[in-house]
Amino acid sequence: MKHEAVGVRVLVTGGAGYIGSILVSMLLERGYQVKCLDRFFFGKETLASVADDPNLEMIKEDIRWFDPEILRGVDAIMDLAALSNDPSGELDPSKTMEINYKGRVRVATLAKKYGVEKYILASTCSVYGFQDEVVNENSPTNPLTTYAKANLKAEKEVLLLADNSFSVTVLRQATVYGLSPRMRFDLAINGMVLGFYKNGKIPIMRDGTQWRPFVHVKDTSKAFITVLESLSDVVNGEIYNVGSNDQNVQIMPLAKLIAESIDLPFNFDWYGSPDKRSYRVDFTKINKSLGFEPKFTPKDGAKEVYEALVKGTVTDNIKTRTVEWYKYLLEAHKIIREVEYKGEIF
Repeated sequence: MKHEAVGVRVLVTGGAGYIGSILVSMLLERGYQVKCLDRFFFGKETLASVADDPNLEMIKEDIRWFDPEILRGVDAIMDLAALSNDPSGELDPSKTMEINYKGRVRVATLAKKYGVEKYILASTCSVYGFQDEVVNENSPTNPLTTYAKANLKAEKEVLLLADNSFSVTVLRQATVYGLSPRMRFDLAINGMVLGFYKNGKIPIMRDGTQWRPFVHVKDTSKAFITVLESLSDVVNGEIYNVGSNDQNVQIMPLAKLIAESIDLPFNFDWYGSPDKRSYRVDFTKINKSLGFEPKFTPKDGAKEVYEALVKGTVTDNIKTRTVEWYKYLLEAHKIIREVEYKGEIF
């Protein structure tokens, strides 16, 4: 792997998504040549700020079916394409397994065949599920959802591909927050801020005692770049939890912190049934091995999201809630198939 960015070709699957759109911009800023492979479920406008960059190539494709010739000449792959949270994963569990597990194993297998040097898999700390103790990369996993199970299966299979000429690294990301061109309000911190902005109350999933680790979208993007720019001898075959120990927070205290950070009196509404997921994660390994340290805190993220809502630079709409958007697309597709005739609506 070359250490200078100039001339290094990086393929980012899911590069127009919540994390991907930030990561693609950061890679371009550092001088990388970037291929973004995405279905563009949420539109190409998420990459509008970099669309004219000569080092960016946008490819509308699916990880399950793309022509592997796309991989020729690629130096590294950051594999983020997936149905992207627990509720989305339950919409159609078989599709979740097909995309989040088999699709990503396909990407890694073809990457090795086509001489790609580095493969980095976007996984999740939700593979830990429910845990009483603080967990690290060597702890037993306990995936409770289809999304988490698919990620874990993908992790295990792609790591088996690692050898001296093909570096494979898994990044288990904490719950992400912060502003992105593909904004998401179905994530804990972002959703709390939106609830406060719209209703003066923070929505809290029962019962508020559950633990979660958090990481800012720019920090988790930085983790991908840190692995990319690290020696393969150091990162090959490794799993890293991505986050920081001081951002393991219980949901109720987190909600109070959010209220404090945007300077509003604390008020909340319960929603949903009790959350069965609760885990605290140790992030020492990525800090000690790679010197990775997050720059942003939940307080920073809450402030930036709230200010963006106030200014109107970000708005709440159906596209900002992943599972609702997927449901809308499925229903719209069904209606169009029913009314179209010979490929025409009118």
